[in-house]
Amino acid sequence: MAGPDIAGDGYAVAAFIAYLAIIIGIGIYATRFSSAGVSEFFVGGRKMHRFVVALSAVVSGRSAWLLLGVTGMAYASGPSAAWAVVGYIVAELFLFLFYAKRLRRFSEVYDCVTLPDFFAARVGDKDGVLRATLAVVILLFMVSYVSSQFVAGGKAFAASFDLTPTIGILLTAAIVLLYTTLGGFLAVSLTDMLQACFMIFALIILPVIAILDAGGLGAVLDQLRSIDVAMIDPFAISIGAAIGFVGIGFGSPGNPHILVRYMSISDAEQLRYSAVVGTIWNVVMAWGALFVGLAGRVYFPTTDMLLGADTENLYPMLAQQHLHPILFGVVVASIFAAIMSTADSQLLVATSSVVRDIYERLIHRGQELDQRRLVRYSRIATVGLVILALIMGFLVEGLVFWLVLFAWAGLGAALGPTSILALYWKGVTRAGILAGLVTGTVVTVVWETSSVLSPLLYELIPAFAASALATVVVSRFTQKPEQVDEMFRAME
Repeated sequence: MAGPDIAGDGYAVAAFIAYLAIIIGIGIYATRFSSAGVSEFFVGGRKMHRFVVALSAVVSGRSAWLLLGVTGMAYASGPSAAWAVVGYIVAELFLFLFYAKRLRRFSEVYDCVTLPDFFAARVGDKDGVLRATLAVVILLFMVSYVSSQFVAGGKAFAASFDLTPTIGILLTAAIVLLYTTLGGFLAVSLTDMLQACFMIFALIILPVIAILDAGGLGAVLDQLRSIDVAMIDPFAISIGAAIGFVGIGFGSPGNPHILVRYMSISDAEQLRYSAVVGTIWNVVMAWGALFVGLAGRVYFPTTDMLLGADTENLYPMLAQQHLHPILFGVVVASIFAAIMSTADSQLLVATSSVVRDIYERLIHRGQELDQRRLVRYSRIATVGLVILALIMGFLVEGLVFWLVLFAWAGLGAALGPTSILALYWKGVTRAGILAGLVTGTVVTVVWETSSVLSPLLYELIPAFAASALATVVVSRFTQKPEQVDEMFRAME
C-alpha cells in the first residue's frame, strides 16, 4: 500500500513547520540561562515550576511508545492493551507523592545534579567505581532508547509526508539536537510542556472524530465484536501477559530522564500539585491512545491495509483520513512531540553521564572546572551521542514498542530497586548498590535474549526482583556508610 501523499498540502506542512519553529525558538530563548553552568544545563538550576515539572515528567516517560506502540497494540489486541498503561500511571503517582520529595530534598543538600551524584553521595564512592558503573549502565540503555525515538521519527515522516524512513530519522535527530544543545534542561522542559499540550489535544480529538464518523461508540463496538469478540474484552489476555504489562510501571523509578524532573522542581512541597496534574495527563493520554487503536481497527480491519502492514503506522494514517489538513498537521506534531519530549531528555541524561560523571567527577575529580567550559563540552558530547544513536537506529530491525520496553526494563531493573532502597533503607551499602546494578542489567539482557525465558514474562519483572534481592543480600554483609542518620534527616 502506498503511503499518503500530503507533501503538496500546504496547510498540514505549515502547521507542522509552525510547531517546529516554536520549539526551536524556545531553545534559542533558553540558551543564555542554560549556559551559566552544569546545574542550569542539566537540572534547570532547581528552579522549575510545578506545572512544567508535572507535564515534563509524564511526557518524557511516554515517548513514541504511547502514540505508535500502544495504539498499534490496541489495534491488534483490543482493550486488553489497557494493562500496558495501568502500571506506569499508578507507579508515577506514588513517585510524585513520596519518592520524589525525598530525592529532591537530598539532591539540594548534597548538590546532586545527576543520578550517579545521588548514589555517590548516599553510599560513598571514593574510588569512583560506583559512578563509573552507573555511567556505563545509563549510557548503554539511554543510547538505545534515543535511537528508538529516531526510528519512530523516521516512521512518522514516512507515514505522514511520504519521505523515506532514512530521511525521517535524520530530520528527527537534527531537530532534537538543535534545541537540546542550545537550551539544555530549561528548553527541554518548556518544550515538553508545549508538546504535552499537542499530545493531549491530538489524542482527544482524533478518536472522538473517528468514532463519531463511524456512527458512534455503539457502532464501533458492534463492528469490533463482529471482527473478534476479544476486541471488546479487556480481560482477553493471559495472567502472565497482564502481569508483564502492569509490571511496566516498575521501570519508572529507574529511568533517569523522569527522575531528574523531580530534582529540578523549585519546591519539594509543590510535588503534590504536580502529582495531580501529571496523573490526569497520564490517564487522558492513555485513554486517547487506546481508543485510537480501537477505532482504527474498524477503518482498517486487516494489517495489510496499513502502510507497510505495520500497526505502528495506524495513528498518522487514521488522522490523515479523518482530520482537516491543519489538524492533521497538529497530529503529526503530536507524534514528534512524543518523540522529542523523550529523546531530548534522554540525550541530556546521557550527556550528563559523560560530562558531569566521567569528565568532571572522575577524570578531574577534586578540581574546580570552569562551568561555561563544561557547558560547551556538554553540547559537543550531545552531538557525539546523537551520531552514536543514529548509527544504532539505522541498524534496528525490531519494532519501536519492544525496543523501548527493553531499554525501559534495563534502566528500571538496574536503577529502580537500588534507588528506592537508597532512599528508604538506612542499611543499603555501596557494594549492595553495585551488586544490584550489575544483577539488574545482566538479568534484563539474558532474559530478553533467551528464547526460553523471554516469552514467559516481560524481563523487567524478574530483573527488578533479582536486583532488589542482590542489593539487600550484599548490603547485609557489607559496611554501611557513615552519617546515614544525617542523610535521612536531609530527605525528611
